[in-house]
Amino acid sequence: MWDNHKLLGGVASVLLWVSALLLVWAGVFWLIHSPLFPVKKISIEGRMERVTPVQLRYIAEHELRGTFFTLDIDATRQAFGKLPWVKEAQVRRRWPDQLDITVSEHKALARWGENGLVSTEGQWFDAASDQSLPVLSGPAGSEAEMARALERFKAILAPAGLAPVRVGMNERRAWRIGLSNGVELELGRSDVDARLARFAQSWTTTLAALPYRIETVDLRYPNGYAVRMPDYKAPPAQ
Repeated sequence: MWDNHKLLGGVASVLLWVSALLLVWAGVFWLIHSPLFPVKKISIEGRMERVTPVQLRYIAEHELRGTFFTLDIDATRQAFGKLPWVKEAQVRRRWPDQLDITVSEHKALARWGENGLVSTEGQWFDAASDQSLPVLSGPAGSEAEMARALERFKAILAPAGLAPVRVGMNERRAWRIGLSNGVELELGRSDVDARLARFAQSWTTTLAALPYRIETVDLRYPNGYAVRMPDYKAPPAQ
């Protein structure tokens, strides 16, 4: 082998190329990780009403790590996503030293029991709000379904001048609604929208005119409903 000059020349050429490639790789690695390319500017955009500049500045100062090339985009996106009202953060590099971050916020639709909020997209998120919001309660994982139901219930009740302030669905998928006028509705598990529409029509034509306080309306009957009026006293029998 050592007498084979052609083979030795080939091996030497390969080693030379490998050495050159390793040298180039080392140079690129050093350049990428060197302090010559720091992130000097951070541009944050988006229509923000709940996320404050102080919160954004804190994330930028304490959570972002690395140079322009080595900064982890996914980790940066997740860092801004930790803020309570942030729905999504999009992050991209802009040569030579800037990060462009676009933040979008959740829009609260309702409270989820006593724990967090539900967005207009049916997503639960952990944040506090001083808004006057309806309260939803239901099985875990039903947030999106209940958000859609709340919007339907609002539309059905609006012509009667009523609005839901509490909407609950139990494990058996039976619905109960608390209205803005204090009336509680039992809707059961089936034909919920149709039953609610029947109530809205009856409220406008009949129930609102009754001279008694209505406490609950049970709509779980195929062709009617039962009304509980604590102040009502039946007339004496003749």
